[in-house]
Amino acid sequence: MNPELPNAQLDWDDQGRPYSRVFDDVYFSDLSGLEETRYVFIEQNRLKERFAALPADGRLVIGETGFGTGLNFLCAWQLFEEQAVAGARLHFVSVEKYPLTAPDLQRALALWPELKPFADQLLAQYVAIHQGFQRLVLDNGRVTLTLLIGDALEQLPQLDAQIDAWFLDGFAPAKNPDMWTAELFAELARLAAPDSTISTFTSTGWVRRLLNAAGFKMKRTPGIGHKWEILRGAFVGWPSETPAPTPAKPWFARPAPHNGERRALVIGAGLAGCASAASLAARGWQVRLLERHADIAQEASGNPQGVLYLKLSAHGTALSQLIVSGFGHTRRVLEQLQRGVDWDGCGVLQLAFNAKEGERQAQLAAAFPADLLHVLDQPHAEARAGIALAHGGLFYPEGGWVHPPALCQWQASQPNVQLLAHRDVLELRKVDDQWQAWDGDTLLASAPVVVLAGAAEIKRFAQSADLPLKRIRGQITRLAQTTESQSLATVVCAEGYVAPARLGEHTLGASFDFTSDDLTPTAAEHLGNLQLLEEISSDLVTRLHADQLDAEQLQGRAAFRCTSPDYLPIVGPLADGEAFNLAYAALSKDARQVPDVPCPWLDGLYVNSGHGSRGLITAPLSGELLAAWLDNEPLPLPRSVAEACHPNRFALRRLIRSS
Repeated sequence: MNPELPNAQLDWDDQGRPYSRVFDDVYFSDLSGLEETRYVFIEQNRLKERFAALPADGRLVIGETGFGTGLNFLCAWQLFEEQAVAGARLHFVSVEKYPLTAPDLQRALALWPELKPFADQLLAQYVAIHQGFQRLVLDNGRVTLTLLIGDALEQLPQLDAQIDAWFLDGFAPAKNPDMWTAELFAELARLAAPDSTISTFTSTGWVRRLLNAAGFKMKRTPGIGHKWEILRGAFVGWPSETPAPTPAKPWFARPAPHNGERRALVIGAGLAGCASAASLAARGWQVRLLERHADIAQEASGNPQGVLYLKLSAHGTALSQLIVSGFGHTRRVLEQLQRGVDWDGCGVLQLAFNAKEGERQAQLAAAFPADLLHVLDQPHAEARAGIALAHGGLFYPEGGWVHPPALCQWQASQPNVQLLAHRDVLELRKVDDQWQAWDGDTLLASAPVVVLAGAAEIKRFAQSADLPLKRIRGQITRLAQTTESQSLATVVCAEGYVAPARLGEHTLGASFDFTSDDLTPTAAEHLGNLQLLEEISSDLVTRLHADQLDAEQLQGRAAFRCTSPDYLPIVGPLADGEAFNLAYAALSKDARQVPDVPCPWLDGLYVNSGHGSRGLITAPLSGELLAAWLDNEPLPLPRSVAEACHPNRFALRRLIRSS
């Protein structure tokens, strides 16, 4: 991670236009930024005709170097809205090293009143834009914007996508030479779909020659305004003299795209299942959500309050990257819900309750920018929390609490999602090209695609029985708000957590029990939770009169978290276990082998599970990841992170360990 990646440093001219201090260059033409964008990027890539030609379930993927003010994106979206049929989708992937702050973006976009309907939607979702992959879902899922925040040559090599049209739009080559290199152009070629087009405002000879050398056929074309000429071109193929990019290993390669009926069953209606259903439904899939209980979010997703708590690493691990991207995505989804009842972005304070924790926090504060997390000393932490505290700690200003059932309810109520309650799926059978969900002798439903999202319960199915999922019992305690406890202004965590009250009640938790299978709340664990509260703040214990409460009378609920051995969720397509071991048996003799054998996928069978205690942060983005696997779309996460979450990782490790 890089704490040195600040937001764009802007000056504004007397017409209110932004100017980059770092690159000493304008963001758009002083004549008409709109006209230039439409001529250079929209027209040269023939987007009007291409949008109009999209079928109802078709999509176009645009890639861009330099998001800037988002002007090119908004112009493309406006034209897509005018030209594309209902059901078509636009994917826009853009890399940006110095993202504008939200106030600067709002100020810049105010210059284009005709784009206001689109700019307003972008601004409403422009929250928690941190380093790495950040996905924004716009226009009810018809438009997807994936921002890659960071240096182009660090971010683009991690992208797994096929780009139909490239907008090459960094600052001018003379001002920003890093954006116009052979290495960058090789990445554009690697990502280019067959017949991909490309355009750029520059006509510099060496840029043209480098693009030609990368596999694009470029030609100069008349410019606009004070630009005499610009460049446009098409991808004609990877150059024969250049080593081809390394393909994905077969066990992580994408399954063949699903071309049949777009119907899916999702088994389990908690956070993972509802997220999976919503992401597929937004892409036009007809989804039936099967739940064994009477309603959604009845198990671990049913707690009254969950915390948006980012357990990060200073070392940029796959889990840390997933958490930063997932946190941003969840925060943007929550903007659709009712603040104060369904969620609250009140911030999260993680106390430095001992020297080791203080040291860990100092490392994180050095590794991440202050708008994601920063250290508060004890007096500032106390002022922020509104209660007396013995320690300072790490503050996450965009964190907060969520009522998980409200998030699940919002996702499950999307068009194209049908909830089937009281459906306890015990067995899956494949008949022809359909997966059938059975309860004993009763056929509950069938579809060509099934997503297993029932936490550790998915081990009941023969196809997923080998996944190493384990259950951990957790109990929360519900405490009535008092006049004195109303001062609690932020979530506070130590070993446990306590949240500001929702509807007159604080949530306190949560216990960890690796052995019990009984979900009856116990007085012993209520006492344990009260002890966790004492460690957070003895002042809050007094304010809640918690030291006078009878543990036998306390209310709460217990549920199972479901976790994997490496603490990463399990998201993606499932393979046939026996056939996998046969296909890749060579790995047990030499782990460096890459047998040229296609993976024996269980066609149409996918999994989204193992989110542990951070499902609020990882499940919604995992729904997007699953839909990207299924629909052959740009992945919303770096390829290495998607592979780290892939179900095949465990079978692979078992083979390699036996070598």
